[in-house]
Amino acid sequence: MSDGNVIQWFPGHMAKTRRKITESLSLVDAVVEITDARIPVSSRNPELAGIVINKPLIVLLNKSDMADPNETSKWIKKLSEQGVTALPMDCRSGKGVNAFPSAVREVLKEKIEQNKAKGMVGKPLRIMVVGIPNVGKSSFINRLCKSGKAKVEDRPGVTRSNQWFKVDNGLELLDTPGVLWPKFDDPTVGIRLACTGAVKDTVMDIETLAVNFINEVKYRYGHLLEQRYKFTLDTDAEPYDILCEIGRKRGMVIRGGEIDTERAAVMLMDEYRSGKIGKTTLDSADEKGAEDNA
Repeated sequence: MSDGNVIQWFPGHMAKTRRKITESLSLVDAVVEITDARIPVSSRNPELAGIVINKPLIVLLNKSDMADPNETSKWIKKLSEQGVTALPMDCRSGKGVNAFPSAVREVLKEKIEQNKAKGMVGKPLRIMVVGIPNVGKSSFINRLCKSGKAKVEDRPGVTRSNQWFKVDNGLELLDTPGVLWPKFDDPTVGIRLACTGAVKDTVMDIETLAVNFINEVKYRYGHLLEQRYKFTLDTDAEPYDILCEIGRKRGMVIRGGEIDTERAAVMLMDEYRSGKIGKTTLDSADEKGAEDNA
């Protein structure tokens, strides 16, 4: 549900997932958190650091093919400076996925040496895969396993139970259902999650979401909207008026010359989520507070 522009979405199964993650930590050597490269901060669960304490953490910036490459590089650098191993990748095409096993071995080199000292050479490394809904966990596992066993669907909340997957190169992955957190203290986080489809579209009116999305991108990525919808964007214009212009350019005019803004909003958000508008990152690394939130 939403309260104004404050989005809240915490189904009961997510509370159960949080408990399962906590209970399963003793079974794994490290945790990999998959994020959306378009919102590398907004798509990170702020509760996770406290939950996976004392376990090495690797952050993957998935869907990097749809993100601003300059911003992705900045985020990788910020995370690295904080001592966090971070990798950009695109799980659907497989780009960057092959770098993951070697990154795991680097992060867990002390664990590997300990296993050797105990005579357990080649003992599989067990990794828990976590992330918010619709961020690409199943696609990531399928790419590594080359099995196609993890269910992939472009809507939040598909993976509902913990599952183990064996990877050829000595890794075992524990998949977990996507989990959000109880409250988005910053309303911008909720809006950005809704823009990328991490929360169900029913939690926010689609026209309101499209207007918020336009407000997010019109200054930094206005040129992409201009290229896609063939119009001249006035950054001083109200986002709703820009939505109307986009609808007009796509012929979404109804009786009396009025614009079907709901149809335009659905089209706009679909085209953003499918990458047709261009490479954008809503969480700017130069944004105030970005250093603290990475």
